[in-house]
Amino acid sequence: MQLPEEFIYQLKSTNSIDSTIGRYINLIKRGKDFVGLCPFHSEKTPSFHIYTDTQSFYCFGCGAGGDVITFTKRIENLDYVEAVKLLAQRGGLEMPESKGYDKTAELKKRILEINRETANYYYRQLVSGNDKRGLKYFFDRKLKPETIKKYGLGYAPASWDGLSKHLSSLGYTENEMIAANVRTISKNNKHIFDTFRERVIFPIIDLRGNIIAFGGRALGDGIPKYLNTGDTPVFKKSRNLFSMNFAKNSPVKKIILAEGYMDVIAINQAGFENVVATLGTALTPEQARLLKQYADEVVISYDSDDAGQKATARAINLLGEVGINTRIIKIENAKDPDEYIKKFGAQRFKMLIDNSDGAINFELEKCKYGLDLNTETDKVAFLKNAVKVLSAISNRLERDVYISKVARENEINADILRSQIDSEIKRKINTDKKKEWQAIRSKSNFTDPIIPEAVRFPKEVKAEEGILSYLFRYPDKTEYVSKSITPDFFVTEFHKRVYEVFCSKMKENVNFSMSIFANEFNDEEMGKITGIEVKNREIILTEQNLKDYMEILIAKNNRPDQITSDDDLINIIKAKKRK
Repeated sequence: MQLPEEFIYQLKSTNSIDSTIGRYINLIKRGKDFVGLCPFHSEKTPSFHIYTDTQSFYCFGCGAGGDVITFTKRIENLDYVEAVKLLAQRGGLEMPESKGYDKTAELKKRILEINRETANYYYRQLVSGNDKRGLKYFFDRKLKPETIKKYGLGYAPASWDGLSKHLSSLGYTENEMIAANVRTISKNNKHIFDTFRERVIFPIIDLRGNIIAFGGRALGDGIPKYLNTGDTPVFKKSRNLFSMNFAKNSPVKKIILAEGYMDVIAINQAGFENVVATLGTALTPEQARLLKQYADEVVISYDSDDAGQKATARAINLLGEVGINTRIIKIENAKDPDEYIKKFGAQRFKMLIDNSDGAINFELEKCKYGLDLNTETDKVAFLKNAVKVLSAISNRLERDVYISKVARENEINADILRSQIDSEIKRKINTDKKKEWQAIRSKSNFTDPIIPEAVRFPKEVKAEEGILSYLFRYPDKTEYVSKSITPDFFVTEFHKRVYEVFCSKMKENVNFSMSIFANEFNDEEMGKITGIEVKNREIILTEQNLKDYMEILIAKNNRPDQITSDDDLINIIKAKKRK
């Protein structure tokens, strides 16, 4: 879908890149620009930069980069047109009419419609269908009618094609239902059937209020017990959280992380709006970064069994990597939050939240598992484990508080414990340096999937980047360069494409913007293009630099080595064309 340049300029004017990105991450102003923790990979030191003069962003850690449209695409998991529509809505702009037909956007639109109709169908089956098992299940779990309605809960009856017949009557095709994953093809490709049958249904809703997927719990002995929608054009399981559409509106920047759908709904019904759950998997790095956008602190309320404790440990690490303070609820006399609230009520559960312990104490308690601290051998084993936990605390003041606590509880000299921890910290630093050096050495043999030619032609690749960087900075030189260097002179297919698009677009535009590439290249490629511009920001590029870069490409194309004037460059290219 090709959009007018005037519209894109207006879109970016009403959605400045710093204010747009500031909706998702905390930004620190540095001069006229901004830095922050990258939302696309886990990091503790900010490597994510926003450049207000070019309205672009670039992460020096993971290579993500682009303009405000690219960022919105990635952070919201949208395609180009959907990202533009969202930004237009935020900026109060009307989308221009397009003669083009975007099949991907149309399919996503149809899937969202199917999901909405599917949710309505399951809800009607729950409240007024002949099979009352779903309604009985929710009533047995003490859910109120208003809670059922709030979450849009439903029931999928036993029929193999009940939903299919309903959607077909509304004009949706079999292929569209399969794309939405509400219909499934058997492994032998002989049968197609409704994905969810004899299950209570939990609609999964994104931050914009769209129903993007479903979770289904089997009634009876159905296998698997929980079944979730697979990845579709509108849904990625690793990037979404159940009930985040409610939790994001919480006035406090604290979120309760529960383990399952029913735990979330029970906690929400008890009066805690700020609760979410993962979607049938352990917490992922993408979900941790999503939580960071809405919370400074996460209270983990997982089940008290071994699986829940292991999941807690994983979540602590992932949340710590994105800079979220973590606390853990210790549930006793109940297997999960749902059961605890039923037994003891919402007020007691609030006391659990208020008295929840920090992640360090949780890790220190884990160090005691299976040990008898009344024996010298087990006490030494515990202290060795504790040293590893305490050495991971980066803040010296916080670390010293826990050193004093552990030393006091175990009747040992705090200075001796501190000395052991300092040694462990030094060991970790040395190990990390070795790993970093090994990574640098192995990187020399790394093949860039976007520019695979870089290993064979490093000099030419540098020259191509230099030419592009010069043109990004001085777009008025495009005509001069294009007369001397055609795309065929480029040895890399990627840089050749960038150069072709740039030269074509700059015939119609006076000013350069990263947005000219946004609809032509994918997110990874946009990061690479932005990197070309960003990494040369502090370098003074002169016309002589440009001529040197051009000469390298001409020499590679078996042209004369001696170029003494601009006319020589033009004559060489003319001779190339005559041949």
